[in-house]
Amino acid sequence: MTTITLKQIGKTFGHNAAVSDVSLELPAGSFTAFLGPSGCGKTTLLRLIAGFEQPTSGAVLFDGATMADSASMVPPEKRNLGIVFQSYALWPHMDVAGNVAYPLKGRGLGKAEIERRVAEALETVSLTGYAKRSVDALSGGQRQRVALARCLVTGTRIILLDEPLANLDVHLRAAMLDVFADIHRRTGASVVFVTHDQSEALALADRIVVLDSGRVQQVGAPHEIYAEPANAMVAGFVGRGTLLDVKVERGVTYLADMPVAARGEGQGAAKLLVRPQSVRLAESGFAANVERIRYAGAHYETALALATGGSLIADLPRRLDIGASVAVAIDDAWIVPA
Repeated sequence: MTTITLKQIGKTFGHNAAVSDVSLELPAGSFTAFLGPSGCGKTTLLRLIAGFEQPTSGAVLFDGATMADSASMVPPEKRNLGIVFQSYALWPHMDVAGNVAYPLKGRGLGKAEIERRVAEALETVSLTGYAKRSVDALSGGQRQRVALARCLVTGTRIILLDEPLANLDVHLRAAMLDVFADIHRRTGASVVFVTHDQSEALALADRIVVLDSGRVQQVGAPHEIYAEPANAMVAGFVGRGTLLDVKVERGVTYLADMPVAARGEGQGAAKLLVRPQSVRLAESGFAANVERIRYAGAHYETALALATGGSLIADLPRRLDIGASVAVAIDDAWIVPA
């Protein structure tokens, strides 16, 4: 297990700043997700940790030892880490065992030791018996497991996952989420997972770093990021919900002239985040008209236009008619910090 520290990291490409003044400490044994829209800097941060990029400013440290700064850099092969790419990056002319054993070549290990390590790695990812298979004969999920086994075979203390599920269908993604969680539990390695898919980050990570335009917007546990976003960017990016204009007076939040249950602090004009599961039909409440409906299996995702202005999304147990007039109550909401 390794503590990864980023100190005031900056990375520019020409005149473009990909990462600006990022300071983070990723505890030993943690599972951290870098989450954000395309171009936010999450992959650049991963490449800085891996040693594929050198910081323009600041430093990368493992357990207090400097891996890179603007003047020097320890190469990737000497950082004792493994990386799983979105594209798998497997050698098509090698069988499964050959791909997994590749990082061990040139380390002076005997044939028996290499075979033992490969067998252990394949067992860890539930691919025992696949050693002699061609990688071209494997499914996408199986190829991803081979890539993960190759990452684990060296006994790495850091695992970097670069959008590893992007090329898999929804069912394989769900299965691989369980695999990654199990690998983390069994190895105790420090894991950094880059994704633009918030559901993956919320399901896997014990801590999420939300990035936008190369800067950290919020760091916290998944439930904190979801329930108490630090700003409007995080509120709009993570989870489904609606931001409403409200006013806060003496600790009471008003939507139009009606009080609404809300957590957080504010004063005067503010933004209120309302999640779909916090909206329900009521005999009296906020007047609204049904604009759109989408069947979502366990509920109907219903878009509502409020008579006071603005709109809400509600997860309702029954289908309403388009254009119907209803009253809704808001059971919980969050005052988004300005």
